[in-house]
Amino acid sequence: MAISEITEKLLAAKKAQGISFADLEKLLGRDEVWIAAVIYRQATASVDEAEKIGSALGLDSQTVAILCEPSLKGSLDAAVPVDPLIYRFYEIMQVYGMPLKAVIHEKFGDGIMSAIDFTLDVEKEADPKGDRVKIIMSGKFLAYKKW
Repeated sequence: MAISEITEKLLAAKKAQGISFADLEKLLGRDEVWIAAVIYRQATASVDEAEKIGSALGLDSQTVAILCEPSLKGSLDAAVPVDPLIYRFYEIMQVYGMPLKAVIHEKFGDGIMSAIDFTLDVEKEADPKGDRVKIIMSGKFLAYKKW
């Protein structure tokens, strides 16, 4: 996966300032995953949000303006991802995608989970056998309509 030039610039500024996504969450009042999506150009910030990010990261006005532009969604290559963490999500969908689809259809009917009316949260869950990653996805159910 190639990271865009703007994302590289944003990540370098974030690192130089010693700011975490959680720090930006406190500053903006938006979830850290959504803020990361803005930095990876998978979401679009408002002018106010972009200015706050810009101020925190010491960005120039041109870079801040780019954060307000509608982004091109979908950053992964068409091939199977090779990054181990991203690959695990691919593997999860390979193994559990159809079972999840079956359970969702059983509970809601024929439709999809929105990725537009959607939230995503990552939590760290302490476990004596090793800390666990807890991912919570919540998307509005959209039934297919008949016409």
